[in-house]
Amino acid sequence: MARVVVVGSINMDMVVVTNTFPRLGETLFGTGFSTHPGGKGANQAVAAARLGAQVTMIGRVGADAFGGEMKATLEREGIDVRHVTTASQATGIASITLTGGDNAIVVVPGANAELSPEDIDRAADAFAQADIILAQLEVPYATVLHAARRARELNKPFFLNPAPAVALDAELLDLVTLLTPNQHELATALQTSEDAWADELARRPGRIAMTRGKDGVCYAGSDGKLVHKPGFTVDAVDTTGAGDTFNGALAAFWSLGIDEAVRRANGAAALSVTRAGAQGGMPTLAELDKFLEAQQ
Repeated sequence: MARVVVVGSINMDMVVVTNTFPRLGETLFGTGFSTHPGGKGANQAVAAARLGAQVTMIGRVGADAFGGEMKATLEREGIDVRHVTTASQATGIASITLTGGDNAIVVVPGANAELSPEDIDRAADAFAQADIILAQLEVPYATVLHAARRARELNKPFFLNPAPAVALDAELLDLVTLLTPNQHELATALQTSEDAWADELARRPGRIAMTRGKDGVCYAGSDGKLVHKPGFTVDAVDTTGAGDTFNGALAAFWSLGIDEAVRRANGAAALSVTRAGAQGGMPTLAELDKFLEAQQ
């Protein structure tokens, strides 16, 4: 059982379903509305926990109904929430529009913006016991950098899902054990062209796993040669949580080696898009094992 510490965001997802995306200034009738627990940090924590990892969440929520609901949801997943603290701002939200299996998202950080380096220091016990530290960029950059420094001091692998995409400075890049961007996020993180992704992977063998949606994942092996792990074909219902499922799964299975961890993470991500909701679609370990067995 991998011990995973997730440093990241906790949001309530507010989902509107429409037949088409609205144009600027246009008002449309939707076909459905729902709320779902979300936030990249919470999503990745849930994904890892459902796949058998022992997970500790470090994050912030507001002193509001959404905050209480989010914390309770994480607890029901078996996640340690001792380091989920209350902020002065409201719980973060994501406004998601879904149409035809695609999505458009606006995030309001709220309490997530108050997650600080001091919160990382207060969770020193969790860092000391962790096998892997997993972070994203929906919380302050300075906090992510501080977490990466603490992971290095403790000789713990530090995984970074660089989303939303920003340019990463040299220090953080050096501290990251594994970067998990899509093609656009890779170009933004490294300040390079999207067409240069293969060269960037070759320069950092085993340190970048670039996701390509339904086409799977690419990374460079120890010899610098490109490895492509194809995705699995499924009928997509909601792609909202696929990337987060992949990252949580990758952390949960990292001890199996990058090849097997990526294969399993691809399978988990594929399963996640077959059901609605970022967390609602995330598979259990039993469901993933059954799915992968059927693919052989």
